[in-house]
Amino acid sequence: MDSRDTRELGDDDPEDILQASLQTLYGYTPITHSSPGSVFTYSVPTGRVPHQLKRIELMTPDTQPSNWSLHASSIWVSSLFIADHLEDLQIDSFASQDSNILRVLELGAGAGLPSILIGSVYQRVSVTVSDYPDNNLIRTLSENVRRNEVSERCRVVPYKWGTNVTSLLNRGLENDSLFDIIVAADTLWNPELHAPFIDTLCMCLKHGPNSRVHLVAGLHTGRYTIHAFLDGTRQRNLNVQSVLEREVDGTQSRMWDVSQAEGEDEQERRRWVVWIVLKWGDAGDVVQ
Repeated sequence: MDSRDTRELGDDDPEDILQASLQTLYGYTPITHSSPGSVFTYSVPTGRVPHQLKRIELMTPDTQPSNWSLHASSIWVSSLFIADHLEDLQIDSFASQDSNILRVLELGAGAGLPSILIGSVYQRVSVTVSDYPDNNLIRTLSENVRRNEVSERCRVVPYKWGTNVTSLLNRGLENDSLFDIIVAADTLWNPELHAPFIDTLCMCLKHGPNSRVHLVAGLHTGRYTIHAFLDGTRQRNLNVQSVLEREVDGTQSRMWDVSQAEGEDEQERRRWVVWIVLKWGDAGDVVQ
């Protein structure tokens, strides 16, 4: 699915107009869309159930000035890519194996597109939508959940990576309270946050053979940052099930290769995202 066919850019958003022009004229793939305080409309691909779901409207967050470094005031391409390829989370397959409600967590949710789409499409899910405890950010995220009428299945929780996860779990610390699926879009760009982010993944992912972490990251901050993150996960017994580079505006995919960093220019990096799938190691080796 070409992601350009599944969203509508605001006609009055100068940033979107400029980005669309650059992409048309120079093949310059944007890494973000929308601007703080503007409304972004995501058109749901034809054929995705339920059939009456046509679009999702999101207010783009604007954080407090002290938290501008979060870069949460845009709709990131990685978030759109998850939404465009929602079937790759294999929620249908997971749900068919278990009669319980599927527990999903999104970290660094921003405007909340993947979470809200999951809550709109799937009935037997409980989605925890989280981002940094910035009042403006969390208020906008909560309004987006209400605006799209998914409050029954999505709850918003302010959370700082690496801290106590009780508020995320909502039901205690036992394994049944942990999450079957964790998703995150463009959360790997700052190496200083890798350790607390991995801590949170380890504290929140259910210890089971089917539990998965799905991370989609752009290459705009370079390959070595992602390579360092992957090294960090292996030290915590999170096995890398797959790492694929996938074309943003196309269907091509290729194996992850950090050595491609040599001689790769910015325009080429923008054409790709990396989809990482993590799972626990062998049951006997799980680090509690």
